[in-house]
Amino acid sequence: MPLVYLIPVLSEELRVNIAVAGTGYVGLSLAVLLAQCNDVTAVDVVPQKVSLINGGKSPIADPEIESFLARGDLQLTATLDGKMAYRRADLVVIATPTNYDPEKNFFDTSLVEQVVEFVLDVHPEAVMVIKSTVPVGYTKSLTEKYPQGKFLFSPEFLREGRALYDNLHPSRIIVGVPSESVFEGELQIAARQFADLLIEGAQDKDIPTLIMRATEAEAVKLFANTYLALRVAYFNELDTYASVRDLDAAAIIEGVGLDPRIGDHYNNPSFGYGGYCLPKDTKQLLANYNDVPQNLIGAIVEANRTRKDYIAHEVVRRVEELRRQGVNEPVVGIYRLTMKSGSDNFRASSIQGIMRRLADEGITCIVYEPTLTASTFAGCDVVTDLDAFTRQAHLVVANRWNDELDSVGDRLFTRDLFRRD
Repeated sequence: MPLVYLIPVLSEELRVNIAVAGTGYVGLSLAVLLAQCNDVTAVDVVPQKVSLINGGKSPIADPEIESFLARGDLQLTATLDGKMAYRRADLVVIATPTNYDPEKNFFDTSLVEQVVEFVLDVHPEAVMVIKSTVPVGYTKSLTEKYPQGKFLFSPEFLREGRALYDNLHPSRIIVGVPSESVFEGELQIAARQFADLLIEGAQDKDIPTLIMRATEAEAVKLFANTYLALRVAYFNELDTYASVRDLDAAAIIEGVGLDPRIGDHYNNPSFGYGGYCLPKDTKQLLANYNDVPQNLIGAIVEANRTRKDYIAHEVVRRVEELRRQGVNEPVVGIYRLTMKSGSDNFRASSIQGIMRRLADEGITCIVYEPTLTASTFAGCDVVTDLDAFTRQAHLVVANRWNDELDSVGDRLFTRDLFRRD
């Protein structure tokens, strides 16, 4: 389909055919957003996820996604057949995982390229919008490797568990165009049109929108997440200082946050930044700094390790106190593996770093994680009944507070000072 048909103002008679590769937080939230006004096919390789979506149920925990799917009025179909979906798509949104590869010291973009090659094989005229987080310069390298491809890069700024909400009320929309592409002129138009599609599906309409080079758009994503990691690391180090010096960390943070230049957001201490985005994005940005002078970016990554070391040290200190009190085999209960409240995702959650450190100390841990079906996790027994979990644990360690922990009393160890994410 010629690019001209991807027009900013769509009518009911002219709907864009869109394929979305990947149904994680990014892919599924975008598929739902765009399916309000367009024909969208979501592609995944997991049959259960495809079946759930087609049945009006969300495979991930996200209240807005769950609500929109349950309504049944979206033009959304999920499929395992990528060939069919890409062949008829005018626009392909690529939202496949790009996990950080510690051996290569770079994101693993192989799944992105699998989709790219698939699309080029069945429908080379389609515009591909990369929503996966990638290294700085990646879209340029794609354009050089596949000069026949029409690529855009658009960073996502979504929270796990509130991904569709953040698409309905976006802080900004950014679309990057590779200046190296022979289709640059067409892609400048397509970038505006894609931004208009996002605005059309959003509930907010006066949304700051930037069209820039793809390389700068890639940098925006990594620098934004690294700044958020910096705030987390900063307030965690403040909390560590206050804890060691026996000071009231909450009072200090409240006083600091009253400065309007600092603000009272993103300042709640934790066991370290974690989740799917911040750990890998900070490491990727650090790798991109190769041969570029820096001190701060590396310090952010190192500060997160130091915070986990300190938290683990504090837990070990409490375990040793239990032993002095006559508890021969203290059991540490790990309350939830998820990174934040309202999420069912615990990839790279900070509490897992604490668990590994406790295992190195030979400390017995049990895990309360109701979303797990396995009987063990990382060598720890899984207990899915909260009462049984709290009875067995001599010390309960929780990255984030929940009201159901009220009964634990002084056996609870957490640094969630403000009881919010």
